[in-house]
Amino acid sequence: MDSFDIPPGAAARVCIIDTTMRMYGMPTDLLLRPSVGGFEKFPPLGTWSFLVENSTGRKVLFDLGCHCDTKTRAPLIQNQITMINGSLDVKANVADIIREHGLNPDRIESVVWSHWHFDHVGDMTTFPASTELVVGPGFTKAYFPGYPTHPDSHILESYSQDRDIREITFEGHNSIHIGAFRAFDFFGDGSFYLLDTPGHCTGHLSGLARTTTDPDTFILMGGDLSHHAGEMRPSKALPIPNVLRFASTSKRAASAFTGAQFRKMNTQRGRQENEPFFDPVLADDAAVATETIKGAQAADARDDVFMILAHDMTIEGIVELFPQSANEWKKKGWKKESMWSFLIDLAAEIS
Repeated sequence: MDSFDIPPGAAARVCIIDTTMRMYGMPTDLLLRPSVGGFEKFPPLGTWSFLVENSTGRKVLFDLGCHCDTKTRAPLIQNQITMINGSLDVKANVADIIREHGLNPDRIESVVWSHWHFDHVGDMTTFPASTELVVGPGFTKAYFPGYPTHPDSHILESYSQDRDIREITFEGHNSIHIGAFRAFDFFGDGSFYLLDTPGHCTGHLSGLARTTTDPDTFILMGGDLSHHAGEMRPSKALPIPNVLRFASTSKRAASAFTGAQFRKMNTQRGRQENEPFFDPVLADDAAVATETIKGAQAADARDDVFMILAHDMTIEGIVELFPQSANEWKKKGWKKESMWSFLIDLAAEIS
């Protein structure tokens, strides 16, 4: 497995934002295969957003969740939501959430979209024209202009209208490699990198923020490089431990299962015991998405990197949310508390 060496740099302040989106009744086979008995639908799915601020006060948001106004979504998006056969609830836009806590949206220098899907792009019209929009390689050609100029677009044209759009090409003096990924030093001080994590869709980005120095710790904002931790874990570098710690579940669940049971279940499904439970399904290029996941496993296995996938709700109730800082995640044990909690989704197969 590739290493995941990160150059030295400064720390950023990172906050995790609950975008308030919840999708109910999402069938698992739309995103994950092979199936696991008793896990036919996801628990309520949300999307995490991240506020990253460097030492000079420059502020960027990574992902925005879902637009809360159903009447202004592109028709293709509304049709997709209907086809999923679930229900969607969004209480507030991220701009409203940060304003409620005293941060004016005009203080946001940039918004980074991990990718173009409706549950990540939010509503850019809630930010002033001075807030630039940052997207990944190939994004502009593939997705702009949006609806209604292109009736089959998923993105509203108003999101990019009269706004600076910066497409990261991963070339130039701020571009390096971190592990298997091309990386872009966003602030130029080593505090926040954008990672080229392709496969899920054109221009997919992840974010890597340094949360402390001496020792270094990091939060990796995975976006949709993986939709469920079972696409990422276990791995050769991160096998399932014998004694499991489940967060936000009953005491019975925490004591009823062992790592050996889940390893056995995985082999009975035709997989290796230290191979992820699932393969990616919702991907423009599944083979490339699988390679991206393999590269991310090197980061996931490090105890100084906290991987937060966009829809991983196992961290809910464990992490502290905006306006609180997430920088002391390691000291507070958030990764250890949440690492294997996703296994509860699969427990019906062995109970």
